[in-house]
Amino acid sequence: MLRRGLRPARATTALLMPTEGPTLPSQPACVTTRVIALDWMRGLVMVLMTVDHASEMFNAGRHVSDAFFLYKPGTPLPVVQFLVRWMTHLCAPTFVFLAGASLGLSTMRRLRAGESEVSIDRSILIRGLLIAALDPLWMSWALTQGSILLQVLFAIGASFVCMVPLRRLHSGTLACMAVGLMFFGEAIIGGLTKLFGGSLPLPLALLLSGGLFGKLIIGYPLLPWLAIMMLGWVFGRHLLRQQPAPKPDQWLRTGGLVALAIFAIVRGVNGYGNLLLFRDDQSLPQWLHVSKYPPSLSFYTLELGLMALMLWFFVSLAGRTERTFFRLASRSGADRLLFLRPSWAFVVAGQRGRSGYRINAACPKPS
Repeated sequence: MLRRGLRPARATTALLMPTEGPTLPSQPACVTTRVIALDWMRGLVMVLMTVDHASEMFNAGRHVSDAFFLYKPGTPLPVVQFLVRWMTHLCAPTFVFLAGASLGLSTMRRLRAGESEVSIDRSILIRGLLIAALDPLWMSWALTQGSILLQVLFAIGASFVCMVPLRRLHSGTLACMAVGLMFFGEAIIGGLTKLFGGSLPLPLALLLSGGLFGKLIIGYPLLPWLAIMMLGWVFGRHLLRQQPAPKPDQWLRTGGLVALAIFAIVRGVNGYGNLLLFRDDQSLPQWLHVSKYPPSLSFYTLELGLMALMLWFFVSLAGRTERTFFRLASRSGADRLLFLRPSWAFVVAGQRGRSGYRINAACPKPS
C-alpha cells in the first residue's frame, strides 16, 4: 500500500494507479493500487489466446508440432501456419507468471493490512483447488468428452496450492528453485525415464513430463509451470518492497535480454535444453520451433524473455500515459477467466455439435 502524502519511487510510479481502498481502523487512511502494466500485458495475451482458440476451431490447416513426439524431423514447417501457432506460445507462461505476481502482490497487501496467515493460506488453498478443478470438471467436458484433460487451469490452480507453504521462503530461495527447475528439468526427466525403463509412472508424469495415461491426458505437468509462478511471485513481492526502492524496469529489461541470450546459445548449440526437439536447419521457424510439452529451457528463455521485454515496454508506457486511459485499459484477473474459458468451451461445444468435431485423445491436447 501507498500512504497518502508519501511519494513512491519513480519506477514504482510508472506501474501503479491508485484507487480508493478501505481504511483500516488501526492504520492511517490509505489507497490501494493496481499494477497497470500487468493488466496491459494480460490483455495482450488474452487477444493472442483468442486467436489460438479460433484457429483451433476454424483453421483447417492449423499446425501443431511443439513437442518432440508431435514432430517428425525433416517435416517442413509451413511458415504462416507455424507463426500463427507460435505467437500464442506467449500466452500460457505469461498467464502463469502474472498469476504468481498478482498472488504475491495481493498476499503482501493483505499481510500489511493485518490479515492472519491462516486466513490467507485458506483463501489461496480454496482458490487454487477451485481453479484446478475447472480442467477435469469443465474443460474436459468441452474438449475431450470421455477423457480427463489437465491443462493450464490445472497448472495454475495446483501451483496456487503449492504456494501456500512456498510463499514463506525467501525470494532468493524461490528464484533459485525456479531457475533450477528450468535448467535441470530436462536432466531430471531424462534420468528418471532411464531409471523407469523408458516412461515415467503417473505420479512423476503429473509432476514433470505430462503424457497419456488411459483416459487421463496431462498436458501441463505441475513443476515446470510452478517454476514460472514462483518467478512471478518473486516479481510481485519485489514491486511492493520499500527499501531499497523497487526497480522493475531494470529487472525486466536485464532479465529479458539475459533470457534471450541464453535462448540463442541453447538453440544455437542444438543439444541439451531443447527436450529432443532440435533444429533441422537455420531457418527462422526452426529456430523458434521449441518444445512446450513439456517446456524446455529454450521455451522458457524465449517466451519469458519476450514477455519481460514487452512488460518493460508497458512499464515505460504507463509512466507516460494519462490516468484516465489507465482506467479505461484496466481489467481484473476475474475478467480474464470469465472471458477465456466460457467463450472457448461454448465455441468448442457448438462446433462439435454442428460438424461432429472430435478431438484426438492420442496425445496431450495443446492449449
